[in-house]
Amino acid sequence: MTLEEALKMIEKLENENKALKKELEYYRNRKVSGRKKHDDKWLQKYRDFEILYESGKTMVEIVEMSDFSRRTAYRFKEYYDRIHGGERE
Repeated sequence: MTLEEALKMIEKLENENKALKKELEYYRNRKVSGRKKHDDKWLQKYRDFEILYESGKTMVEIVEMSDFSRRTAYRFKEYYDRIHGGERE
């Protein structure tokens, strides 16, 4: 490979890199649709679950006392277990 070929290859790769950075910026800035994870509403429901769960209530009691579904309660429990290592306080 000669010096000229190397310089052409470098220029080609730099242009490709710029194009990829531009594409990456597009994906970083776009708005995603669907369920938003861990927004204020989610966090409030999770905290309500956390208070009930730490007070010793069973999952059935939590679902009956709250305004979220059984599936959501178990999703909160899974999240709680990941954060707290699976032990109740």
